Amino acid sequence: MMREINFDGIIGPSHNYAGLSPGNLAATANAGAVAHPRAAALQGVAKMRANLALGLAQGVLIPPPRPDHDWLARLATDYDAAPAHLKAQALSASSMWAANAATVSPAPDTGDGRCHLTVANLVTMPHRSHEWQATLAQLRVAFGNERHFAVRAPVPAPFGDEGAANHMRLCAAHDAPGVEVFVYGVSGGPFPARQHVEASRAVARAHGLDPARTLFVQQSTAAIAAGAFHNDVVAVANERVLLTHEQAFEDRDGFYADLRRLLPEVEIVEVPASEVSLEDAIGSYLFNAQLVTPPDGQPTLIVPGEARANARVRAWIEAHLAGNGPIRRVEVVDVRESMANGGGPACLRLRVACDPATIDPRFLVDDARLDMIAAVIERHWPEAIGPDAIGDAALLARIATARAALIEALGLTELQG
Repeated sequence: MMREINFDGIIGPSHNYAGLSPGNLAATANAGAVAHPRAAALQGVAKMRANLALGLAQGVLIPPPRPDHDWLARLATDYDAAPAHLKAQALSASSMWAANAATVSPAPDTGDGRCHLTVANLVTMPHRSHEWQATLAQLRVAFGNERHFAVRAPVPAPFGDEGAANHMRLCAAHDAPGVEVFVYGVSGGPFPARQHVEASRAVARAHGLDPARTLFVQQSTAAIAAGAFHNDVVAVANERVLLTHEQAFEDRDGFYADLRRLLPEVEIVEVPASEVSLEDAIGSYLFNAQLVTPPDGQPTLIVPGEARANARVRAWIEAHLAGNGPIRRVEVVDVRESMANGGGPACLRLRVACDPATIDPRFLVDDARLDMIAAVIERHWPEAIGPDAIGDAALLARIATARAALIEALGLTELQG
């Protein structure tokens, strides 16, 4: 009964554009713009509906309390007294990008035959560094069946870990043993490399992975310098298909050779830099897409509207489909509010391959449950948040009320804190 489930982060009511993430070109370019939390969250719901229409299994993760008063208290301040940059970091809705929630190793790969999830510490960016406590609490509810899951606390600082955004798994099928690929960074011009190799190695050890089927691959410095702050901005994998930019990895030939040795049936789809530059890849988020296999067996790429709008990216997609490449279908979704803060379809979801019957059912959704979530969003989420609203007491009260309404609707009262 094992299948892949995409757990999307519901975009929280505090969604705003504070430009907190150096190296994320979209986030810094849109700093100070007016954000639209209600539209953003409804765009996320629409993406989940589209996944359900393809026959995919879909789950949700809820936003943590914002602002994070506990974090501010540990900094010996409170929201009213905090300087503007701490206010913005405490209010951030960045947990919406669930790909950074954890690294996931399915049961066929692990030493004890359970699915392991290690929560990411996200220590490189202050606004994300305080997410992990709420994420850990939530994942321990959703995946609380200890017979089937092990949910682990983060790797300790200073070794930065950004979760599944820097992890890929290739396999003949989700229920077959896989090759797990941990992508780490070393440098990237003016931008920090967020994934430390020691964090990746620690996660692999904790999950009991077979060293012979585990690869540690360096992301190219050129990709990081160009704005690929996570590997999933330049590469995505699903089952036997790897879709990657030509300049994604520092030693691409060595990586490809290892993959082919460990998984002979792998299909590597490399997009040449001569056809799609790193600038085009990062601006369009061609690779920050969901690569999935619906029940009809046709590998499908779910891309943001920005990929279709880029002429060179669109030309590559059309040529690949016309040439009967491994990816047989491309679906387009509108996640423009998330994209403006630097997160595409892949950022918004955490992939977990397991038996759905082993998960707390409150985290799984169908169309009716998405209707309920959308109704809460339409009633309670702020329509707009501008840069001058960060300290608005009425806005903070509305954000708290909105989250409480969502928790009540989903029956997750133990996460109210």
